[in-house]
Amino acid sequence: MRGFERYTVLVMLIGLLAPLTAWAVIAPTTPPNVIVREKTRQILHSIEHKRALYEHNHKALYGMVDRQVVPYFDFPRMARWVLARYWRTAKPAERKAFTTQFRDLLVRTYATALLSYSGQRIDYLPYRQPRRRHALVRTLILQNNGAANIPIDYMFVHKTVGWKVYDVTIDGVSLVTNYRTVYASKIRRSGLPALIASMKRANGR
Repeated sequence: MRGFERYTVLVMLIGLLAPLTAWAVIAPTTPPNVIVREKTRQILHSIEHKRALYEHNHKALYGMVDRQVVPYFDFPRMARWVLARYWRTAKPAERKAFTTQFRDLLVRTYATALLSYSGQRIDYLPYRQPRRRHALVRTLILQNNGAANIPIDYMFVHKTVGWKVYDVTIDGVSLVTNYRTVYASKIRRSGLPALIASMKRANGR
């Protein structure tokens, strides 16, 4: 599981790190493909100018990711889909706790992956919006070492506050589906409260 987490957040990171030439304001009406592109400059600027700080102060690194990336992910929807049928039987406090820990897990691993970025380039494939409130941003990560390129697709849903990512598919593997499978196995063995407790320990809480 941890190996998949590191792989997942690293390529998710690369997908957000395509080169840009200008700053831009992200408004609720900004389309998903522009969101993915326009957040890049801000993240790269932070890493390039504060790498030494972030390498020694992970709290500052997590804070930067929290500000720059987290607002564009629909964690409540992701958490609900990850738990699937267990969400329906979970208590309100358990739902809230799981959503918080799932968010913190992705922030922590995503932030750590930032410091491992090695300059991979990215191609943006034709943008798709099959439905009014749903969109797909397709990208292709170009590997530096001759390895096979990695397709990454971002699934967006439009909410009152703007477009939000609710799943990422990496080389054909859904982030939500992967976590659902792993966590369902843990819940069957030990129960949801035990899973939440283990996530809290992993998150240092």
